[in-house]
Amino acid sequence: MLFPDWLTAGILGVIEGATEFLPVSSTGHLIVAADYLGYTGDGAKVFEIFIQLGAILAVMWFYRHKLITVAAGLPRERSAQKFTLNLIIAFIPAAVIGLLTHHYIKEYLFSPMFVAIALIIGGLIILLVEKFAPKPRVLSVDDMSPLDALKVGFAQCFALIPGTSRSGSTIMGGMLFGLSRTTATEFSFFLAIPTMLAATLFDLIKHWHHLRPEDLHMMAIGFVMAFITGLIFVQAFLHFISKHTFKGFAYYRIVFGVLVLWYFWA
Repeated sequence: MLFPDWLTAGILGVIEGATEFLPVSSTGHLIVAADYLGYTGDGAKVFEIFIQLGAILAVMWFYRHKLITVAAGLPRERSAQKFTLNLIIAFIPAAVIGLLTHHYIKEYLFSPMFVAIALIIGGLIILLVEKFAPKPRVLSVDDMSPLDALKVGFAQCFALIPGTSRSGSTIMGGMLFGLSRTTATEFSFFLAIPTMLAATLFDLIKHWHHLRPEDLHMMAIGFVMAFITGLIFVQAFLHFISKHTFKGFAYYRIVFGVLVLWYFWA
């Protein structure tokens, strides 16, 4: 490794927490960072899967009051039941398609070059959405209909393509379907909880035999750093998009994608 293993784990944890909920592709950033740091192989794959749990916990902690209110109100409150139903509906498309295509995606699409191209194309799509998205008609996640949730769920399926960005797919899809910028972002965060939990646990079970006892301290460090950084960036991101567009992220994706192409081509 280029750095001590504890520092490598901390750096990758910060990158995971900082990029997981932004429309910039955490996968692309982790591929480049892990390669540069010399942390590759089966153990590294398990590490990158595990630290996603830290990022998931961060968004759950940030929205803990909403989640507790919904859970407590499920037996009797219509709003809590509707919110939960919308999450289930939005979760299903990616879950089904992901299970059917998981092997193919891991086998053929998880390459730096493909990720770089997806980063660039995703940046161009963000610019198009910012230009042509309709006027928002849904201003709160509680006002979303099941059809709105289903549409966002199908948009999330594009995130199965490495480098696309799960948050980018759901947020841009939500905006195209009439959700306000903030509503699309918040629903993307809520939808991340079941989606990322399912995907992460599925991958961990599949690759658990690659875990070594000597890697546990790295996983603990990465997990904690992903949680802390994720918590900071979720709050900062919501504040940012309340006053700005996503164009800056689009330009960043395009530049970063070109740099990834250059880095691995060289």
